Amino acid sequence: MPEPLRLAFLGCGFITGVHSRHLRRLGTEVVRSYASRDRSRAEAYCRRYGGASAFGGYLDAIADPAIDAVVIAVPPRFHRDLAERALEAGKHVLVEKPGFPSMEDYRAVVEARDRAMRVVLVGENDHYKPLAACLRGMLAAGAIGDMVMAYFTTIAKRLKTADDWRNDEAMAGGDAFFEEGIHWLHLANSLGPKIVAIHGYRPAAPRTGPDSRAKSMMVSFRYDNGAVGSLFYSREVPSLWRGLRLSKLFGRDGVITFESNGLIAASRGKGLPRIVLPGFKDIRGYRAMYRDFIHAIRTGAAPAMSLERAIEDQRLMDQVYATIGP
Repeated sequence: MPEPLRLAFLGCGFITGVHSRHLRRLGTEVVRSYASRDRSRAEAYCRRYGGASAFGGYLDAIADPAIDAVVIAVPPRFHRDLAERALEAGKHVLVEKPGFPSMEDYRAVVEARDRAMRVVLVGENDHYKPLAACLRGMLAAGAIGDMVMAYFTTIAKRLKTADDWRNDEAMAGGDAFFEEGIHWLHLANSLGPKIVAIHGYRPAAPRTGPDSRAKSMMVSFRYDNGAVGSLFYSREVPSLWRGLRLSKLFGRDGVITFESNGLIAASRGKGLPRIVLPGFKDIRGYRAMYRDFIHAIRTGAAPAMSLERAIEDQRLMDQVYATIGP
């Protein structure tokens, strides 16, 4: 029986709770600890999620020889510094998405990773969720023939409070599309065909309200197989059940329609219509992501969401913002 991975969360906010709830399903494979600038908060998370240790600072957790790896779950502004410090201390790193605010940051962490000979996984859980695997399999099997067009939509009204750190672009790395829309941009670029040209269109941001970020983006793109696509993202437009939306992949032999969050997919083509339930047990992909992280640490293999794969997303994101204009 292999030794469990001794993991410390750097940051005790909402997303650490999400990770922790999914990690419970992995049983004894992962031993969790928690670090916060407020030790009482770390202790509260330790009690709530069955942690082994609590730390009153991020560097204390990084310095502890009992910790094998860290999860960086703080605002993106601090990701690079903590990643470099953790790697220098010989820790493996899982960094929440978006990994880093700039390409320069990515390159610096690649160099630090290679010097330390440790694993760095960028926490793009959408890459691992059953819907993504299902869509990749259907396209590879020729379910709709040659893809012609793709349409992705993720619309919901989910406003942040005035004191939320995401309202500070220096802290978040960018606006709402950068901070969260990157998950959907990754999905669009991870199904087989690769995006080779992309353009962003951002509507005017609202002038009132506590959530001052730009919260909507439309992106158009072209794939390397000649297909074209679009992505509609918003966190200020009301939607059915706070986010239920349908997306489509159009091919010369049929169409795949799927619920954007992963509830269901359906294809119609040359044969009988087919309905697929991608899977509900790990619908957001967190458990599969951690299993990949553990496998990479134990075997030395590169994780599916390596820094190099995340750099592809960052390159597209940079192009989106280079084209939106003032």
